[in-house]
Amino acid sequence: MMTERTEVQVRPGVEADLKALTDIYNHYVRETPITFDTTVFTPEERRPWLLSHPEDGPHLLKVAADAVSQEILGYATSSPFRPKPAYETSVEVTIYLAPHAGGRGIGTLLYKALFEALAGQDLHRAYAGIAQPNEASARLHERFGFRHVGTYEEVGRKFGRYWDVAWYEKEL
Repeated sequence: MMTERTEVQVRPGVEADLKALTDIYNHYVRETPITFDTTVFTPEERRPWLLSHPEDGPHLLKVAADAVSQEILGYATSSPFRPKPAYETSVEVTIYLAPHAGGRGIGTLLYKALFEALAGQDLHRAYAGIAQPNEASARLHERFGFRHVGTYEEVGRKFGRYWDVAWYEKEL
């Protein structure tokens, strides 16, 4: 059983984290509209995603781990915003927490580490798409200086209904 006082380390994600990261993501695939993926992944299917986030450069993967047990509690990434070259100074950021790890400041620790690591990069803007409703995610992004710039209405269909995505941006 985890307590509120659990010490958390934030570090770059590594290959050994792949199963735990995949398990966290698959929870959101199966149970929520937070991701618009609709089919769970195997760790092997997620390997290219992990490898697309090296320890240096603008596309990073930060993981939060329990300092004692090393259980992965969540992760944050910065990824290409769009594939065309003119977008290279923009990133899309996201956070996923283990289902039992919410409400303990882990998302804040992850974003703090991610944005500190991005500070030296040739980046201009960060973007985040938040499936609605998700008040906790909106609050987290606003705390980090993101502002709501628009909403795509009914842009994704999952679980037999349509979902809106609110878009947020932050100057880097």
